Amino acid sequence: MEGQQKSKKDRKKPQVNEEDLLTVPEGWKDPGITKEDNPHGVLAESSFATLFPKYREKYLQECWPLVKKALADYHLKAELDLVEGSMTVSTTRKTWDPYIIIKARDLLKLLARSVPYEQAVRVLEDNVFCDIIKVGTLVRNRERFVKRRQRLIGPNGSTLKAIELLTNCYVLVQGNTVSTLGPYRGIKEVRNIVIDTMKNVHPIYNIKTLMIKRELAKDPQLKDENWDRFLPKFKSKNISKRKQPKKKRDKKVYTPFPPPQPESKVDKELETGEYFLKETERKSKKKAEKREKEKEAIENRKKKRAQSFVPPEENTVVAKKRKIDDTGVDVENLKKKINKAQKRKSVGGDKT
Repeated sequence: MEGQQKSKKDRKKPQVNEEDLLTVPEGWKDPGITKEDNPHGVLAESSFATLFPKYREKYLQECWPLVKKALADYHLKAELDLVEGSMTVSTTRKTWDPYIIIKARDLLKLLARSVPYEQAVRVLEDNVFCDIIKVGTLVRNRERFVKRRQRLIGPNGSTLKAIELLTNCYVLVQGNTVSTLGPYRGIKEVRNIVIDTMKNVHPIYNIKTLMIKRELAKDPQLKDENWDRFLPKFKSKNISKRKQPKKKRDKKVYTPFPPPQPESKVDKELETGEYFLKETERKSKKKAEKREKEKEAIENRKKKRAQSFVPPEENTVVAKKRKIDDTGVDVENLKKKINKAQKRKSVGGDKT
C-alpha cells in the first residue's frame, strides 16, 4: 500500500507558474474568426440601442452612410432615429461573427460621446478595444472637477498628447466622460491615470512612471525582473488649511486612575500647624508676614533708585604720541620755532 501511494505521488503533474501561462510570445497574433469557421451564422437576433445628445445630431446625419457601410461588411443592420435621438444596431441571418455585435455597440457609444468616425471605426478591429470612463461622479465640487479635468488635458493639450504617445491610445475628454480607444494594456493605464487625476494626483507622476517602464522594457536583462526599485515613489503632501491655535495643549498620558482630590483650606492649615493656633496668634503671624513682604518691596525700590545714581563706565582715551622721525628730531617743535622766527622778522622789517 505504501509503495502504491508513493507511486501515485510521483505521478502528480509538476506545478506550473500561472504567469508563464499568461505570457504571449513575441510576434504572435490572434488568428481571428472567418466565415468558414461559422458557415451557419448566428441562431438568434440580438440588438443594442444607444441615445445621443442633441448637439451630435448634425454630425451623425453626415457620417451615418459611412457607419452603415462599415457595419454592412460584417452583415449588421444600423438605424438612426432622430425623433427619439437613438442609434440601433442589430444582427442579421448572414452575420457569422458572434462578437461583432459587441464591437458595433461600442462604435455607437463612441460616436455618441463625440469621438470622430475616423477613430471610432477602429474599434471594429480585433486588437482594438474601447473604454468610456465616467468621471463626473468622482469629484463632488464642480469647480474642483473642472480644474482637475483641465489638468488632465494640460496646456494646449500637451498632457493628453503625452498620455496618447505612451499608451498608444486615442483619448478624448468630453463633458463628464473620458473616451479611450486602443490596445487593452494602454486602456488599463489610461484608466489608472484618469482616476488618479480625479483623486488629486497630478498626471505628470504617472507619465514619468510610464516613461521609465518603457525604457526598462527595452533592456533584455531587466525585462523579466521586478521594476519596483526603479520606479519613483511619490508621497502626497496634503496640508490642512485649518487655522492652527496659538496655544497648543500637549496631550497628557492617559491613566485609568482619577486625579488626586485638591487639598482644602483646612487640610493646608493642618499641614502647617496653623489650625491649632489661637485667633490672636494667627493675626500676629499674618501681620509679621505682611511686614516682611513690605520690607522686601522697600529694598527693591531702593535698589532701583540707586541704579540711576551709578555713573556709567567711561571709555579711557589714550593720548596720541607725537610722531618722531628716526633721526630723533621733533618735527612739530621745529615747525613752530620757524613760524615764530618768520613772524619776528616780518614785525622788525615793518618797524624800520
